[in-house]
Amino acid sequence: MTTERFELRGEHITLDHLLKAAGFADSGGQAHAMTLAGEVSVDGKTELRKRAKLRAGQEVCVGGRCVRLFGERAAQ
Repeated sequence: MTTERFELRGEHITLDHLLKAAGFADSGGQAHAMTLAGEVSVDGKTELRKRAKLRAGQEVCVGGRCVRLFGERAAQ
């Protein structure tokens, strides 16, 4: 499994917005459904909060594909 890099534009991004921006979901409705179905993990744990705030250093995975968030505060 490879981990892709996702650059944050601010301090955080909500999970539903990340799922759309990173190409995991085509729409907000699809992002919400994926989250509520338990298909999304954050830092290795299932995340059911569609509006969870994600910050640099965290990793989000869906179906074997992962992205790690980077930004000003991430360990480079």
